[in-house]
Amino acid sequence: MIRDQLLSPPPADLAAFLNRHTRSRDCLVQVAGLAEVTYQGRAASTADVGTYLVLIKQDGSLQIHHPTGIKPMNWQPKTDSITARVDEDVCMLLASRRSPEELVQVVFLEPQVALALELAQAGGFVLQGSEAQMQQTLAEHPELIEPGLRVLNRELMVESGGIDLYAQDAQGRYVVVELKRGRATQHAVSQLARYVRSVEQKLGKRAVVRGILAAPSITTPARLELENRGLEFREVSALPSAVAPAGSGLVQPSLFD
Repeated sequence: MIRDQLLSPPPADLAAFLNRHTRSRDCLVQVAGLAEVTYQGRAASTADVGTYLVLIKQDGSLQIHHPTGIKPMNWQPKTDSITARVDEDVCMLLASRRSPEELVQVVFLEPQVALALELAQAGGFVLQGSEAQMQQTLAEHPELIEPGLRVLNRELMVESGGIDLYAQDAQGRYVVVELKRGRATQHAVSQLARYVRSVEQKLGKRAVVRGILAAPSITTPARLELENRGLEFREVSALPSAVAPAGSGLVQPSLFD
């Protein structure tokens, strides 16, 4: 798991370490020690000299944590450039974005430890409850998928199978939603494409049909296939509790009425 480690590194060694491992973008980089942090962008801020933990993830996202609390004091969900250099006998980390234009600067005054960790691919987040419960909750709260979405039917049977949620968007276009509790794969994309095609065949030229795959996450091959097919992905990583009254159900007109 530990690819590389430095203890109390001098500035030049830390700068080389950061440049080497952030450019590869295939490991988690951590640096802990005395530092000063400044931010320039939509606002400006400076964190006084203190002990901080700096995290740089494989996707280039940056987090800077205090010794206490769960929320980072500064973060960038996406970076376009991460570089380190030695300036006035200290190592300086610069993390920047182009849109919006932002810059986080970390000056490491007394770094204690620097780690590069190889982490295995995440096993995948799975929403609590059954897929049926997920379907019920999103039928009651379709705004979690898209604002203005109106659910017309659940488990609507078409030639190719059962559509989890059949809906209309705010512009009146029909929407086929395929739900997955865990990471969506290419199989889910193929399912969604079949359902969309079945609805298009039934409705003919009367309507535009969109396809949305809703799940906590999606594999890279599945996302590429989804985009190639002109379909969409919506991340659903948390659901409100949904308790349906006894005997209740979503009673809607069928697709072809």
